[in-house]
Amino acid sequence: MIENREAFRDALLQWFAVCGKDYPWRRTRDGYAVLVSEVMLQQTQLATVLGKSYYTRFLASFPNVAALAVAADEPLLKAWEGLGYYRRARMLRETARALIAKHGGVFPRDTLELLDLPGIGPYTANALRAFAFDLPGAVVDGNVTRVLARLMNFCEPVDTSAAQRQIAQWAELLEEKQHPRAYNSALMELGQTICRPGSPDCANCPVAQFCQASTPSRLPLKRLKTVITAVDEHALWLRDAAGRLLLHCEDGRRRTGMWKLPTRAAADIAHLPVVAEQHYSITRYRVHLLVHAGSADSFALALGEVWLDPAALDPLPMPPAFRKILIKLLEKSANQM
Repeated sequence: MIENREAFRDALLQWFAVCGKDYPWRRTRDGYAVLVSEVMLQQTQLATVLGKSYYTRFLASFPNVAALAVAADEPLLKAWEGLGYYRRARMLRETARALIAKHGGVFPRDTLELLDLPGIGPYTANALRAFAFDLPGAVVDGNVTRVLARLMNFCEPVDTSAAQRQIAQWAELLEEKQHPRAYNSALMELGQTICRPGSPDCANCPVAQFCQASTPSRLPLKRLKTVITAVDEHALWLRDAAGRLLLHCEDGRRRTGMWKLPTRAAADIAHLPVVAEQHYSITRYRVHLLVHAGSADSFALALGEVWLDPAALDPLPMPPAFRKILIKLLEKSANQM
């Protein structure tokens, strides 16, 4: 364990005071705004959330707990479009509803009361306490795990329950309880910018003197990586005599309420001409989307499929890969008229 924890904290905070980045969620102490940022960033890269203004646009659509609690599925998913893992948006709404029902819309500060809200686990509870209320709470994400694994020269896989308990213990022992908001932000940013994956910038690390790792680029260790599976997905491009498009509203576990082109088994439509292609990733799959042009009267409608005018597409929530395909095909159709 680091012998002089106070010196470690001081060095980290001094560095952060000079080098800390200005993120929109660091300008607020509103528990709701902090919660939205945490939920978005849990499974989406920071650059994505910032670069396409997902965070600010979502808050513009649903500026507070009350607005989110009464949000209908379609505008909610539309505001989340492009972030993936759409269950997060619905769970965020459930948190808002429970917060109103149990606490009058005001975030509790007690850890157990936070954990009692749907969608809030130990990480999110600590993040809310630290970032919204400046209360003690060790916030351990992937960046912090990497920093601590290197600081402690932890040479075991970090993605096991035992390792996560050890990392959490170190995080609590090192925690700066007087300034938890700044300290946790600093530790996370250290992992984002200096103690980054692969080759860390040890020469510019403000806490390098405390690091016990002899070969930090090798850490943290993980168990076998997830194997990415390549799959093909076959979709239909159908327009009726009125120019309407056939679309499908999903009801599956991952994309319930999202609209896309209807899909069919490869054996049923692979013989049809391919008019567009797109690659995208989802969980452990790398998908090759092939869109086949067919005749409107050749296919019976499946459950959840409807004919829609192209003018109605814009407000519909839709996976980005399918929206790109639709925009491309509609533009191509317009140019051929």
